[in-house]
Amino acid sequence: MNQLMRTFSSVCRARYGQAVGKVPVDIGRICPNRSKGGCIFCRPASFTPLYLESTDAVIIQVEKAKEAMLRGRFKKYFAYFQQETCTAAPVDELLRLASLLLHDDSCVGLILSTRPDAVAAELLAPLSELIKASGKDCLFELGVQTVHEQGLQLLNRNHSYADFAKAVTRIQQYGCFEVGAHLIFGIPGERRSDMLESVRTVCALGIDALKLHHLQVIQETPLEKLYLAGGVELFSLDSYLSFLLEVIVIIPETVTLHRLWATSHPDLLVAPKWNVLASELSKKLSEMMNQQGLWQGKALAESL
Repeated sequence: MNQLMRTFSSVCRARYGQAVGKVPVDIGRICPNRSKGGCIFCRPASFTPLYLESTDAVIIQVEKAKEAMLRGRFKKYFAYFQQETCTAAPVDELLRLASLLLHDDSCVGLILSTRPDAVAAELLAPLSELIKASGKDCLFELGVQTVHEQGLQLLNRNHSYADFAKAVTRIQQYGCFEVGAHLIFGIPGERRSDMLESVRTVCALGIDALKLHHLQVIQETPLEKLYLAGGVELFSLDSYLSFLLEVIVIIPETVTLHRLWATSHPDLLVAPKWNVLASELSKKLSEMMNQQGLWQGKALAESL
């Protein structure tokens, strides 16, 4: 295990004995929030791999991903339902695709990225049976973004924090799923204390994973218009890394960190442009933590 943080890569090495990749799949379903204007920051093209075509059958997508992304680096993978809102698909369709992927020996499990208001019991019950029968893992990655209603309204999320909390409880009751939360830092109007409160609040629900993003402005989104009008203040590289030091120490050691910053296609990214590789960010953050004697959950341990 990484001694500073419980990272996705370190957990995979401990659990599966090797590095494990994530293979994005697109089932061709549109996020239901688009009918209500969509989230102001979202443009799927900004995080869609170049090889991924929703018109391809899922099994073809996986084969393309193995060739284009894994390139021999990984022998095992998670099928990552990242595009749009996968649980908006009919239950039978999603179960069929899940079963197909779980029968691949190189697939260790599923990651379902979705909205907290799109997790129905009609899906959870049969999916839990499928997961238990397969003996593989399944993580629900819920996009809450913030626990503050004002921020949710500004982002045009069209769900509440209460929806997220209910979804977490609903998923946890089956005992075979892991639950993760996706948070965005830098939402206009939110202070550092508000962002830290979001972290504490979602962690208090007993979640298993966190995916953290700094706010990015993508071309042709409502957020771009707000940014160009001067209504958005973004993190600089140094200010974000400094803020992460405050965040990581209040995250329980049992929570797996899947991501600590956002990545988008450079040609679609308006701001902030840090022009630094993710590996360099990781190295710099680790150096800062070592220099200051910090580790994940330190503040929680010291408060006992």
